[in-house]
Amino acid sequence: MNKVAILISGTGSNAAKICESCLKNEINAKVVCVGSDNIEARGLEYAKKNNIHTFVIDYKKIISNYNSNSDKFKLPADFDYENINKKLMFCPVKDREKYLKTRVSAENELLEQIMEFEPDLLVLAGFMRTLTPYFIDRFSPDPDNPKIMNIHPALLPSFPGTDGYGDTFDYGCKVGGCTVHFVDYGTDTGPIILQKSFEILPGDSIENVRKKGIELEWQTYPLAVKLYFDKKIKIIESLKKGVKRKKVQISLD
Repeated sequence: MNKVAILISGTGSNAAKICESCLKNEINAKVVCVGSDNIEARGLEYAKKNNIHTFVIDYKKIISNYNSNSDKFKLPADFDYENINKKLMFCPVKDREKYLKTRVSAENELLEQIMEFEPDLLVLAGFMRTLTPYFIDRFSPDPDNPKIMNIHPALLPSFPGTDGYGDTFDYGCKVGGCTVHFVDYGTDTGPIILQKSFEILPGDSIENVRKKGIELEWQTYPLAVKLYFDKKIKIIESLKKGVKRKKVQISLD
């Protein structure tokens, strides 16, 4: 049986939809664990009710231990700052070294929890932390066979970042949507798997836009996971203006 691990930060509605699809055998896989960076994440309760293992990694406590020079702050033995820093395409803070050290410390704990279950795929379902090259290289080392998926609330490459629906609405777009993509070293830059769109009507509010988007996410994310385990997804390489780019090819047979 194929195995899926899921990371969430909040309600976990996409995680629930994927779990439901697995339980109904619509996806040829089993959700083996649901983890979070937030002990109050409501999605953890859904997982517990369905007898799925849950865990929480306290990023804030790890940062606090780093700031106070606590003996409790630990870096993994294989931490290589120069190697990770070279690969990192985006850093949201000025103190790059602190960011990487604390993030990798947390990711090492994530890996210890997740890898115990030997999942075939990691699904980010509203997990509000970016993953560093340290984590990606250990969980998904082959760029031609990526194993980490994310869903983004916009039609990438437009409006990357944390508020895709808000940015789409504020820009005055007439069409919004969501994107499921593989995760790479950048922020919302990995190969696109699926996109679904919806019309933004003149009378729509930002709340309407978010509602339309989330309802589309609930359809799109389980489908992407299904395609992955049905082996319908292949990574191919394209060349445009001398720049190589990986993209997804979906088999329809």
